[in-house]
Amino acid sequence: MQIFITNDIIIKKFGNERGKFMHSFNKDIGSLGEDIAKNYLNQIGYTVLERNFRCKVGEIDIIGKDGDYICFIEVKSRYGKLYGNPCESVNYSKRLKIYKAANIYIMRKKLFKFNFRFDVIEIIFNTYNDVPSIKLIKDAFQI
Repeated sequence: MQIFITNDIIIKKFGNERGKFMHSFNKDIGSLGEDIAKNYLNQIGYTVLERNFRCKVGEIDIIGKDGDYICFIEVKSRYGKLYGNPCESVNYSKRLKIYKAANIYIMRKKLFKFNFRFDVIEIIFNTYNDVPSIKLIKDAFQI
């Protein structure tokens, strides 16, 4: 899948609707990134337990099992590094929401005897080919 969009094209084609287009575009990039992340995790031996777990305090993109660990995985997808590395957007506020959502998941599923960790997957799409850059950061943060 190749996406060639410049700011000029967005403004000319969508005019005042640019914000709505960008929101939709970002959601599509995020969904595609999560699909790629799930496939990648399966390839490297993770078992994906759940996707897009939502509760009143937040959302967890992917919950998986890696050996003896239950992993709460945040997927960050970007189209280039213009605004920095994708993992840099997992700030303290986002980490706290993931942590709180993970606690609710643990209680609902009664997973008290497991080890837990928080991973981040960065996916960077490019204009040169259809192969995105994928980087798994195990134990990316702790609260």
